[in-house]
Amino acid sequence: MTPEDFRELTRTRIRVEGIVQGVGFRPFVHSLATELGLTGFVGNDAYGVFAEVEGKRNAVRAFLDGLRTRAPALAVVETVTAEEITPVGSRDFTIVASQAAAVRDTLISADTATCADCLAELFDPADRRYRYPFINCTNCGPRFTIVTGIPYDRSATTMAAFPMCAQCAEEYRNPADRRFHAQPVCCPDCGPSLTLVRTSNGRWVEGDPVRRTVRLLAEGRIVAVKGLGGYHLAVDAASEAAVAALRARKHREDKPFALMCPDLDTVRALCELGPIEEATLTSRRRPIVLLARRPDAQVAPSVAPGNRFLGVMLPYTPLHHLLAHEFGRPFVLTSGNVSDEPIAYTDDDARARLAGIADAFLMSNRDIHMRTDDSVVRVVRGREVPIRRSRGYVPEPISLPWEFPRPVLACGAELKNVFCLAKGRRVFVSHHIGDLENYETLRSFTSGIEHFRRLFDVHPRVVAHDLHPEYLSTKYALELDGVDLVGVQHHHAHIASCLADNREAGPVIGVAFDGLGYGTDGTLWGGEILVTELTGFRRVGHLAPVRMPGGAAAIREPWRMAAAYALAAYGEEIPDLAVARRHLDQWDSVLTIAASGVSAPVTTSAGRLFDAVAALVGIRDAVNYEGQAAVELEQRVDPGERGAYPCWVEPDPLLIHGIDLVRAALDDLDSGVDVGRIAARFHNGLAQAVVAAVEVVRQATALDTVALSGGVFQNVVLLDRLVDLLEARGFRVLTHSRVPPNDGGISLGQAAVAGALDRTQ
Repeated sequence: MTPEDFRELTRTRIRVEGIVQGVGFRPFVHSLATELGLTGFVGNDAYGVFAEVEGKRNAVRAFLDGLRTRAPALAVVETVTAEEITPVGSRDFTIVASQAAAVRDTLISADTATCADCLAELFDPADRRYRYPFINCTNCGPRFTIVTGIPYDRSATTMAAFPMCAQCAEEYRNPADRRFHAQPVCCPDCGPSLTLVRTSNGRWVEGDPVRRTVRLLAEGRIVAVKGLGGYHLAVDAASEAAVAALRARKHREDKPFALMCPDLDTVRALCELGPIEEATLTSRRRPIVLLARRPDAQVAPSVAPGNRFLGVMLPYTPLHHLLAHEFGRPFVLTSGNVSDEPIAYTDDDARARLAGIADAFLMSNRDIHMRTDDSVVRVVRGREVPIRRSRGYVPEPISLPWEFPRPVLACGAELKNVFCLAKGRRVFVSHHIGDLENYETLRSFTSGIEHFRRLFDVHPRVVAHDLHPEYLSTKYALELDGVDLVGVQHHHAHIASCLADNREAGPVIGVAFDGLGYGTDGTLWGGEILVTELTGFRRVGHLAPVRMPGGAAAIREPWRMAAAYALAAYGEEIPDLAVARRHLDQWDSVLTIAASGVSAPVTTSAGRLFDAVAALVGIRDAVNYEGQAAVELEQRVDPGERGAYPCWVEPDPLLIHGIDLVRAALDDLDSGVDVGRIAARFHNGLAQAVVAAVEVVRQATALDTVALSGGVFQNVVLLDRLVDLLEARGFRVLTHSRVPPNDGGISLGQAAVAGALDRTQ
């Protein structure tokens, strides 16, 4: 190179931050630089990707533009910074070794469904990875569930136990190959393998494990299948005997099972499928999608008893593709656990906990580092709404428009627990932990926090928690040393979650409807109208309170709430009710408890109002999972009914008198009105009452934005009708799209509140 040539060169030091590790970003940078005739290097470090490029100025400008416009499909480029430095006369472009650092700020991609290229190889008899159940490349495969640390290199994953063979190593080193620096790359010669083990004798089953598994499913057997984030239990979805056996062994009486279908045509034969649902099903995240079932859907009744919807997913790992292709029809694929326990993810734990359920185990020798359940979504008003945000979404952060002055840990709620860590403008919302009601789930909670802290180098100085003193998540927070604690009221956290989800700070009129939450007055809230911003809230209205006879027993037995509402509605003149006759031996004593207030805490819960109506009209007297009565009441709604029950909204103090809805429902029931019409009129009446209450608040505050949050707003009928009514009155309505409206979104709200309060200091 002549001195004149050297003077024409420029060299630029570059940093790229975002989701840029484990997604083929370094190979992409190598290819882009080579294409533009640039020299230099690229590598990973604890902040993201670093690079230096040297060449002509126009080529460097094109390179910087291409980093954003041509990035790999799985990459999320948040920032690109560039600094011109002195040229050194480098002659080629290389990928250099990853660098560790004292402070880490990198991001990890979520686990991603098998890409089209790998799928083509999987079913190509001429390919060396034909029918290999662990095929992957830079564009797909395991990420979060196998990563043990950062920078994201093979040595920091559970694939470190599998040294690459010569062919895989050549692909890994070849910049032109799709597997260039793909950390989980492997093949049948050097990678993980499958084993099928019968539970009865603990022996390996000879032959192809996939084909033998399919044979067992066809025989009506239950097979525990090791997936990306844990074990699933699989059974033929068309066999009532097999599905019923799974229910009995798993102790899951009624809660619907998820289905895996081999392809979209199979889904269409079972469910109504719109374009947004189809796009969600086939996305790289591959969640379970709740779809309206067809009346002639060929699935066993026990798959989703009495439910108009089916939870359906498409294969998202090579193993799932092989099983689905070989089986050729839907099969149940539900979490590998006994009800209320976390999903089993280690082989020893699975064998210990699932031996009484599964007839066989389809296992692999690739370890799962972090258990992760399947995500569940529902399409509402044309957009995807998460019900459970987990595999495929986590740990990709949720970005906010505000800085967190200090790192925050938000511990979440008791049910559907999800914690989160926040720093900078990012919130790392965890995978679904579950209900913190046993030691195993608590251990999953605490180990998950430690893993996230290490992975994202977050050392919390502020810890947010629920106000309920008996929540295990609250107790965990209160036992931490050296941190500032921020207690966040449950329903404030719900509305703050909705605000953060929509990147807004308030103030808004918040409608927080859920099962129960600990109020600032020590009572159990759950039907709240709040004036809310991130830094605080005022409770300006709520559902008229009633008693919960027996406390927690009233949650498990909705007929008790029916008794409480009947007492509130009629006093001593309660009419002859079918629900009373069904519980004749306890009815009077429960009424006495409700009247006395002993062992009958006061609640304003919307969830308990739904429970009461469901029991009064004969839908459900006792529940086997949280919210079951309300879910089944929604299922019974006649979609063509537009009538609405009247409901008094008292303006001062602002009270929604739910007892009016109960009286109207009982009057219709006594007149022989169909339960579907009663359910519809109840939903419509409640929606109209909420709008009336919100109008009162608007008149007093001039606020015209309403945020809807809480588990009750998983009810699409109520949500849809309420949003229509509010928008027709000129309100702007905020709902959820990035985190669930249920308690799975609580930690985001807690973190947003803690950060906002910290900014005011």
